[in-house]
Amino acid sequence: MHDGAFSLEKYRQFFDLKNFSNLKALFTSIYISVLSVIFSGIVGVLLAFLLSRYEFPGRKILSSLAVLPMALPPLVGVYAFVFLFSESGIIPRALKELFGLAAVPFKLRGIPGVLVVHTFTMYVYFYLMASTAFSALDPSLEEAAYNLGANRFTVWRKVILPMLTPALVAASLLVFMVSMASYTAPLIFGVERTLTMQIYISRTNGDLAMAATQSTLLSMVSISFLIFMRWYQSRRIYRSVSKGVVTQRTELKNPVVRYVAGITAIILVFILLLPILTLVLVSFSVDYAWTVQILPPKYTLANYAKLFSNPRTWEPIKNSLVMSGIATAANIIFGIAAAYAIVRMYFKGKNLMDILIMLPWALPGTVIGINLITAFNRPTLFTANNILVGTFWIMPLAYFVRHIPLVYRSTSAALMQLDPNIEEAALNLGATWGYTFRRVVLPLISPGIISGALLAFVQGIGEFVASILLYTPSSRPISVAIYEHMYRFEFGTASAYGVLQVLLIIIVLLVTGQFSEKASQSAI
Repeated sequence: MHDGAFSLEKYRQFFDLKNFSNLKALFTSIYISVLSVIFSGIVGVLLAFLLSRYEFPGRKILSSLAVLPMALPPLVGVYAFVFLFSESGIIPRALKELFGLAAVPFKLRGIPGVLVVHTFTMYVYFYLMASTAFSALDPSLEEAAYNLGANRFTVWRKVILPMLTPALVAASLLVFMVSMASYTAPLIFGVERTLTMQIYISRTNGDLAMAATQSTLLSMVSISFLIFMRWYQSRRIYRSVSKGVVTQRTELKNPVVRYVAGITAIILVFILLLPILTLVLVSFSVDYAWTVQILPPKYTLANYAKLFSNPRTWEPIKNSLVMSGIATAANIIFGIAAAYAIVRMYFKGKNLMDILIMLPWALPGTVIGINLITAFNRPTLFTANNILVGTFWIMPLAYFVRHIPLVYRSTSAALMQLDPNIEEAALNLGATWGYTFRRVVLPLISPGIISGALLAFVQGIGEFVASILLYTPSSRPISVAIYEHMYRFEFGTASAYGVLQVLLIIIVLLVTGQFSEKASQSAI
């Protein structure tokens, strides 16, 4: 809309070469997103392969910690990297003092800083989905290829990677879209020209039409990437007729290789733990006392004492767990139904439905929040003539809408690897569709469902951008509580809250891991 009438004026302004800020923001967002996919994919797939296929010293510890970056909430996670690697961070300052340098030897800033944070936090998408795919991959396929004379590179290119394609496509879509919609990391690391930053600036300046234009173009880029990945995936069929096999890990017997693998595992464990250990360290610091020192100069237990002595401390934690749990339960039901319909059924509009399901993941949290405020600030038929804005239920609805793609994509990838002939065999033996789905399909795709549900639940607990727009005093989530302390420069108190949030998520990861292991065993 322009001057009360439909117009393309805002799109003309966006692509106006005289005002290059919007085009630069578009290019920067795409550049960051593509590199985030590449780096996250390399780290996630290689880690999944090593931990799925080889037995070496430190493997069990490393496999337990591989999903740990998921436990870092977005806001707290970015600040952990700032505490560690920024110009005033612990490691650059320590190296400067240790070697007597005039300036810090390095610092995380700009696009490299964003890429480091994205890679560290987003490789988990590839790791979880690739691990699920590796567990479903029949080793006999590789053995047959080796027996026919194929070398290791050919087996990877012709056997392993094709069978991983559904998982890689699903993870690539999620990482690309979440990178395009990333706001916290570019904001804190000083990358001013991204589409999410431009949307925020336009809304702050009251130019809602330009903000809508920028949001539309952001969505179009993500949808274009989705269409490209769907085209790439549709070129072949990626299915295994195996009914489920146990993948035997290869034990590294060469002493030198075992030694190198053990040292590498120790280094990786240290890297994975470092941001969380930094968060723990800062959580014991006295608020306002840490300025120019390498490490916080004063420590106290008062930050945790305040959390556990204040009866209102647990309210945001309870709110986050309940709201994320409700949203994830709905995500599982909707995600399984949508994935089965699109993968197994044939009807007009499948591609459009796929795009619409993925669309919320392509939008920044601010856009999701504002759209929900616009849609539910008046009574509607869908809300039984109630207003949802300002109530408890608007938050689970936001989490549900935002995280639908996580369960849907993970479940779709698992279904694409499952040969339909297995279902047809059960039906031909007299089983009903419901019985077949419950006893055959669900057990075989349950690792994918659990992976997606885990991602959705953890993302719900740490969700901040949409929450800050939608919460009420009675539904304040833990992410908003952390932000309030960070805003007041109470880093110690905020970090203590963050550590508590990380512990909650780790407990969820451990419990979910047990269910996932049982599900994998029952599918064999």
